Amino acid sequence: MADLDDSKFRFRCVKISAVSDRRISRRKLLGAAATVPAAAGLHSLVTGGGLGSAPARAESNGNGHGNGAGNGHAGHDAFAHATFAPGRTVDHRANGFEPTELLRDFDYGKTRRLAGGRVLREWEIVAMDKEIEVAPGVKYEAWTYNGRVPGPTLRAREGEKLRVRFVNASEHPHTMHFHGIHPASMDGMPGIGERLGGGQIEPGESFAYEFDAEPFGLHLYHCHTAPLAAHIARGLYGAFVVDPKKGRPEADEMVMVMNGFDTNFDLGNEVYAVNTVGFHYVNDPIRVKRDELVRIYLVNALEFDPINSLHVHANFFQHYPTGTSLEPSEFTDTVVQGQGQRSILELKFPFDGDYMFHAHVSEFAELGWTGFFRVGDPSLLGSAAAAAAYCKLPWGGNGGIA
Repeated sequence: MADLDDSKFRFRCVKISAVSDRRISRRKLLGAAATVPAAAGLHSLVTGGGLGSAPARAESNGNGHGNGAGNGHAGHDAFAHATFAPGRTVDHRANGFEPTELLRDFDYGKTRRLAGGRVLREWEIVAMDKEIEVAPGVKYEAWTYNGRVPGPTLRAREGEKLRVRFVNASEHPHTMHFHGIHPASMDGMPGIGERLGGGQIEPGESFAYEFDAEPFGLHLYHCHTAPLAAHIARGLYGAFVVDPKKGRPEADEMVMVMNGFDTNFDLGNEVYAVNTVGFHYVNDPIRVKRDELVRIYLVNALEFDPINSLHVHANFFQHYPTGTSLEPSEFTDTVVQGQGQRSILELKFPFDGDYMFHAHVSEFAELGWTGFFRVGDPSLLGSAAAAAAYCKLPWGGNGGIA
């Protein structure tokens, strides 16, 4: 089979139906984003007129999720499937980060030896307000650590002394709360630690968190200022890896932070993703080598939904919950996480080809939380066949593929 031209198959499934009801589900809302200028995006559609003269608003079924059928779905004949604006791509340069680069971007900070020989590892993290694009034409007013969502993946070794200088350049009070073991004054909890200059950090203020790197494993950090859901949902979170003293076997390592975005502020997410941009790893599959060990640091930072999950097609992985043991707990192909849970997953791909991975909550997958691993030499593969096939929906059409 002849190779396919990637440029013809950029993932942009589009199925837009006429909207006769003044109530707008989140799927219809995303569909409508394709009909407004990219600069305006979904946010202007929601906050302004949009969709003719009727103000667009998300319909709710009582659990924060828009729907048009009473069960979280609007029906295959009525909703826009993964309707991110056709023919457009996210401006990663304007965002200041690119999801493919975030995968393998580990921030080791700066180190120096203390008088007693112990390693001190230091970082500077700055909270700032920033508009980002989470899907083509869909802008979001994010609150960020170092201008990116998720924040930097901090990495240290078990037993080191850590110092994180936090600067609040945002217009809002924030903190950094680290999962791990540390004194209460270093917990990033408002009302605790103010005597030492910690607790809630007001705009223009700064604080240095100091604690030991323990236990080893995969942790996370996030803002803990009230209202907590709003501060996390806006983007104030990141992964925090503490390597065991003896290390782990060599592997192709990558970080996947599962997240979502409530673009119309109805306490329900309209876009789901890994590392922020919906469907990014469909358009740009993650390239790995055949038979090479792949290690995934998986973090669930999703707000407003009680669980999230990851499923890998045609393969199984060793699962290390929280990464605090060097022995896996199970050999499986699906992992389910509550908010804040983490897992280290290890697997090898024995065959060349494109292999899908996605949330095993179908709604999440259809709203952005889907990607592909590309195994082997890309020149020998039908280069966008998998993404093209994914767009050919059983309920009609080919997803708007050009």
